[in-house]
Amino acid sequence: MTTEATGRAATELRPLRRDDWDDWFDTLIRAFGGVDEPAEERALWRDLTPCERSIGAWDGDELVGTAGAFDFRLTVPGGASVPTAGVTMVGVAATHRRRGVLTSMMRRQLDDVRAWGEPLAVLTASEPAIYGRFGYAAATFGLHAEIDTSRVRLSVPADTDDVRLRYADPGASLDVCEAVYARTVPLRAGMLARRPGWERLGVLDPESDRGGASPLQCVLAERGGEVTGYVRFRVRPRWTESGHNGEVQLADLSAVDEVSEAALWRFLFGIDLTTSLKVRGRPLDEAWRHLVSDVRRCDLRVRDALYVRLVDVGAALEARTYQAPVDVVLEVEDVFCPWNAGRWRLSGDAKGATCSRTTDAADLFLSVRELGAAYLGGVSLGSLARAGRVREARPGALTEASVGFGASGGEPWLPHGF
Repeated sequence: MTTEATGRAATELRPLRRDDWDDWFDTLIRAFGGVDEPAEERALWRDLTPCERSIGAWDGDELVGTAGAFDFRLTVPGGASVPTAGVTMVGVAATHRRRGVLTSMMRRQLDDVRAWGEPLAVLTASEPAIYGRFGYAAATFGLHAEIDTSRVRLSVPADTDDVRLRYADPGASLDVCEAVYARTVPLRAGMLARRPGWERLGVLDPESDRGGASPLQCVLAERGGEVTGYVRFRVRPRWTESGHNGEVQLADLSAVDEVSEAALWRFLFGIDLTTSLKVRGRPLDEAWRHLVSDVRRCDLRVRDALYVRLVDVGAALEARTYQAPVDVVLEVEDVFCPWNAGRWRLSGDAKGATCSRTTDAADLFLSVRELGAAYLGGVSLGSLARAGRVREARPGALTEASVGFGASGGEPWLPHGF
């Protein structure tokens, strides 16, 4: 238990007790506008909340701030699954803004994450401008698209017709879908290994969230009698005087091979009585972009997704591999977590890495935010240098590090929010 000065009064930070969860969650909901989650979703969040890793900020008897940290494992370049704090449910009562409540919770939380031995913290930001001062930076991005399926066609691999597709009940097929997802987790940086219970988020289907669309539907892909992929989606029927104009809304798609993936995308493009496909938060390099007949009619947009914060610079940089040999001294600025500040020698390649303190002259100067942005390989250190956020002291060091930090397994991707 700690007490933090907040300007007008002292705010006490306490670990969340299970008996306080409803008040804690209500405080969060009010901070986000006051519209509560459907009962089923609220109950699931209650089950998933790790109270021992969550805190509340109290002003006397009033709960005025919330913050939690799921215990995730995050895939990093090279395929390792690294213990990671999934920062979540952060909110401050509107009556207590600009009084240091958020800063005190972020301070306490990062101290806790360090004590838990987790080298990374990640979050999805409701407002990107908030978390930079605490060392977080956007590290993955998601692709949005509005595809005119009445005009756009797919050119699929030759073996696509060998894939059998069949409808399945979303709930009844949860286990086989989760098995497919688990096989994909090590293949791309940014993926989250789901703990028991998390798979239920994918099939929550309250009518209030459908916006006039159908209940959630599921189609499985099979090859050789094995489930090799799945897609979950809704259909929003629309009719005009000229005929049907329905919309397919993709919720989730995963496959263990490119043929099954192509078969599922072709299915989405060809659903009867629909003329558009709405896609949200997909990998930037997903193969369907190269299979479409007219990319302009796909209305592609990119949005920030996962924000990464290195809590332990040495352990985090050692946890991943590097697609080309790198041997550089990084001088890191980290005001909020000063234990990271100073010079670190990073030496690594595709087989592994070491990162330790050094007194050698710095090759690159950067802050922990730039390390977070580049950590998963989705943001180039070179591009950050062109923005003035990385400074090169030894000629050639920037190119060496920028190439090494790239992710050879493809663009990093956050598969779902939290």
